[in-house]
Amino acid sequence: MPLGTDYAGQDCAVARALEVVGERWTLLIVRDLMYGIRRYSDLQKHIGLPPATLTDRLGRLVEHGVADRVPGVGARDEYVLTAKGETLWPVISSLAQWGNENYVPPERRMVYTHREDGGTLEANGSCSVCGAIPVAADVVIRKPQTAETKDPFAIALREPHRLLEPLRG
Repeated sequence: MPLGTDYAGQDCAVARALEVVGERWTLLIVRDLMYGIRRYSDLQKHIGLPPATLTDRLGRLVEHGVADRVPGVGARDEYVLTAKGETLWPVISSLAQWGNENYVPPERRMVYTHREDGGTLEANGSCSVCGAIPVAADVVIRKPQTAETKDPFAIALREPHRLLEPLRG
C-alpha cells in the first residue's frame, strides 16, 4: 500500500510544509527551478525522474502556489518559482550546506556567493563579507569543474550563474 501524502492529525507547521514539498523528488525540482532550469524536458533530464512523477510533483507545486506554469520560448511552457516558492531558498541552502559538510568532498561542492559583494555564503546562509542573509535572487552559484560530465546543466553551472535566472543547458 502506498504511503499517504498528508499528515492527518499532526497540528504542526513542519507537517503542513512536508505535505507540499516532502515527497521524493520535490525539493530537487525546487532546487532546479532555483538554478533556473525551467523547461519540463530539461527538468526531467537533469533530475532523471520518471515523467509521470515530474508531472505530479510540478502539478502539486503549482496547485500550492510554489511554482507557476508560464509561456516559454516558442510553444513550450516553462515553470518558474513564485514569490512563495522563492522563500524556500533558505531550506535549499541549508540542505546544501548540510550535505556539503557531511557528504560532499570540498573539491566537488557548489560555491554560493553574495551577488552584491562576492562574499561566500556561510553554513547559516549569511555572507562572509557583509553578514547579510541574501534572498535567492541575490545568490550566485558555480559548480566546480571536477570529473568529466556530459550533463549540459552541470557544464553550464561551471560559470557563475545567478539563481532564478534562466539556465539553458
